[in-house]
Amino acid sequence: MDLARTAATAALVIGLSACATVEQARERIVRIPNRCADQTVQIYFEPSAADVTDEGRAVIRQAAADARGCKVGRVEVIGLADAAGAPDANLELSKRRAQSVTAALASAGLPAAEFSVGAVGASGAATADGRAAPLRRRVDVVLRMSRPD
Repeated sequence: MDLARTAATAALVIGLSACATVEQARERIVRIPNRCADQTVQIYFEPSAADVTDEGRAVIRQAAADARGCKVGRVEVIGLADAAGAPDANLELSKRRAQSVTAALASAGLPAAEFSVGAVGASGAATADGRAAPLRRRVDVVLRMSRPD
């Protein structure tokens, strides 16, 4: 009887230590994503428009929701335009797009942060062979985030 009890106890100890080893190995392999990592989102616009679309507002609301509980150190907002139209008009359009997105971010409840707002107009909107680069009617938003202290 003692031999059976000893064998059962040994099996239990080995089994439990294996669980700990498996758990430790799992933690080395499975990483929980850093919820407060930097995030980049793109907000697209209709041609010649600076009003944020419903789809753009949904992207902004989601980005603001993802940032809750994080320390947002800096928000970089860059407006872009496609190559259609005059360069000066495209620069002004990209500025208005950046301003629209900045206002939408604030109204969506993005945690307070330092904002950097810029515009590049149609700069870089054409490829080397003169074709229009696709998807340039947008604003790029980079949220520089970290875990709260």
